Amino acid sequence: MNPAETIPQERAAGPSPLEWTLLHAGFVLTGIVTTILGPILPMLSSRWLLSDALAGSLFTAQFLGSLLGVLSTSVLPPRRGFRTVLAAGFLLMATGVSGLGLSGWPFGWLAIFGFGVGLGLTIPSTNLYVSQAASGRRAAALSILNLSWGLGAVACPLLIALFGRRVGLPGLLISLGTVLAAFALAFSSQALSVNPQRPSPRERSPAFWAHFEPRPRVWALAALFFLYVGTENALGGWVATHARRVSGPPEALWVVTPSAFWGALLLGRALAPVALRFLMEVKLAAVGLLLASCGTLAVLLSTTPSGIRVGAGIAGLGLAPVFPILVAWLAQQFESEAPRAGGVMFALAGCGGATLPWLVGAVSTRFGSLQVGLGIPLVSCLVMLVTLPAASSAGGAKAASAGAALR
Repeated sequence: MNPAETIPQERAAGPSPLEWTLLHAGFVLTGIVTTILGPILPMLSSRWLLSDALAGSLFTAQFLGSLLGVLSTSVLPPRRGFRTVLAAGFLLMATGVSGLGLSGWPFGWLAIFGFGVGLGLTIPSTNLYVSQAASGRRAAALSILNLSWGLGAVACPLLIALFGRRVGLPGLLISLGTVLAAFALAFSSQALSVNPQRPSPRERSPAFWAHFEPRPRVWALAALFFLYVGTENALGGWVATHARRVSGPPEALWVVTPSAFWGALLLGRALAPVALRFLMEVKLAAVGLLLASCGTLAVLLSTTPSGIRVGAGIAGLGLAPVFPILVAWLAQQFESEAPRAGGVMFALAGCGGATLPWLVGAVSTRFGSLQVGLGIPLVSCLVMLVTLPAASSAGGAKAASAGAALR
């Protein structure tokens, strides 16, 4: 999601089939890169002899880089155009992923930070491009685009399980980096049909922070953005490591564990619009968080890989409707100021993604138990459940827009 305000440019013809193919295939790759750290984390920890606290800092590197990239998208697309920004994003991902395969600690941390910046440039810019290119069917186009992201997230652990043993982790990462570099070249050489314009001049509006003082609901919404993204990435990032410690070899059994989480999240996002026909948004979010809490507790208590996968799937299904509903509440709460408010909210979300996964590792190292560390996302789910009523929008509309507001 891009917080920048841009004005769609008139164009004679829409994007070509080649453009759509590049955008969707590229978004599959961003789904792979976004989630790749979770399934390979046990391998990196073993190779680099990392404690859980240091391993958790790798998530911090990715999300700090992503935050920097996202903030840059408020400036770069209007000045440089989508083609340049997308090419740069894929090039940074290619360099970072390949560098991760070739380097050790602490240079691997920098490589992860680098591909995080690339993700932060690419994901919002692609969403914005599709939003402008498909202005007449924006919600449907963005839903399909983010389905591509979800397919990449689900496929990532499966690809690692399938090819990891054959080519080794360095070979796998370098191969992925080569594909990303090819997409960078493709975007740099492809003339895109949509170009952003600079924001039009407008009257000076009050600073966004002025909206916070009289509105406790906004503070609650900000906390939910922070906690949700942190929870999602703490679970998705650490569940493979937990499954490995419970089951040990063979590798294929624990590597694919995150696919259960991301697959259930994808399924839940597809089912959310149907559920919103029968439940108010706040009730659906509450049910989802209760389900996510139960799933996370099952992950903590399970002593078998299959039990962990079931728990991860339940947690993913429960979390699925929460973020789209938060985005819908953001739009309802701020209306014309939503683009500016979104910049702050998505920055807070990125901070949550950088903080909670690291905190899981830090607590695990402190108490010598990853199960204790994974209590962090469980507590986060419960805190979100308590905070939810304070952030809910008046009227509780069963908006279809919440079902369309994916990642």
